[in-house]
Amino acid sequence: MELRPYGPTAGRVNSDKKVNYTLNKTIDAHCHLHVQEAADLVAGLFDPMQVPAFKTTNEITSKQNQQQAKDRALNLTDLDQRLKDMDRQGIDMQLLIPVPFQAYYAIRNDTGHKAIQIINNTLSKTAAQRPDRFLALGTLPMQNGDAAAREMERGIKELGLKGFQVLGTVDGHELSDPIHDPVWETAQKHDTLIFLHPNGYPQGDRIRDHYFNNIIGNPLDTTVALHHLIFDGTLEKFPNLKIFVAHGGGYLPAYSGRIDHAWGARPDCRLLIKKPPTSYLKKLYFDTVVFSYEQLKYLVDTFGSDKIIMGTDYPYDMAEDNPVQHVLDTDGLTDQDKRKITGENIAKLLKINI
Repeated sequence: MELRPYGPTAGRVNSDKKVNYTLNKTIDAHCHLHVQEAADLVAGLFDPMQVPAFKTTNEITSKQNQQQAKDRALNLTDLDQRLKDMDRQGIDMQLLIPVPFQAYYAIRNDTGHKAIQIINNTLSKTAAQRPDRFLALGTLPMQNGDAAAREMERGIKELGLKGFQVLGTVDGHELSDPIHDPVWETAQKHDTLIFLHPNGYPQGDRIRDHYFNNIIGNPLDTTVALHHLIFDGTLEKFPNLKIFVAHGGGYLPAYSGRIDHAWGARPDCRLLIKKPPTSYLKKLYFDTVVFSYEQLKYLVDTFGSDKIIMGTDYPYDMAEDNPVQHVLDTDGLTDQDKRKITGENIAKLLKINI
């Protein structure tokens, strides 16, 4: 197979059929938009190479990442290019989400908070330009729980944002740390969506080569974050949180029997939770960016089509380029399953009509 850095996945046999899906409006619920104004504002205030996604790489990967940033700059910023790609993919609407590299959790001053506000303002305005094609999530200054809660309130009430992205760790703190409780309390109060996305694995000395910091590290970061949210009691404390998890939920959904076994076998695994861990896991939502038909079918069979949401991770080289056909060609899915996965589930979570 020839190298196709921004094309159909090598993880499965791809259909050559043109996407012709008319059961419902399709929504890509996992894609990213870059905000250059915010990047310019924080330039020099932190070292980007300390971000886990960039820190734990070798020289070959670093050069390839730099090339990708150039290759995909237009796709990350230009709406006309984005709309062309959406039409090619059979996507009616995108849920715009900030790029994870612009979380800026390490910047603990007013400028960092201002950058977050700029990102949220920009995504809101971008979605408003084409409300028939775009919706938007925001980002939060998670390094300060109270400030993050206030920004969430502003994003919901003033900007019309449909939810917020959080990364797997916050400058060394787990998402289950009580300093983040104001965020979860506010999200639960407003019934707003939280999108959990990784940004590399912080302890990554063994995964520098072969792009392992992304291939292994991103799902691993999500996996560890979910374990903490469950076992540290966050999902017990905030039972009505709506959490949507990138990349099929990382590794945990595929090996979830182990956490229930541990809860049943060891007292140190049940200090803060009253129910088997999978009872919390089954309340989450997972995207379809898993690349194979078999893994997508497993997620549907295990968690139900009500919990699976179509995404792409556009426009990166680790994106799913043919998301609708991926769902359509997965064996055993009913038309109702397909409608839910390709649009109805995320529309329900965001409280919109499609």
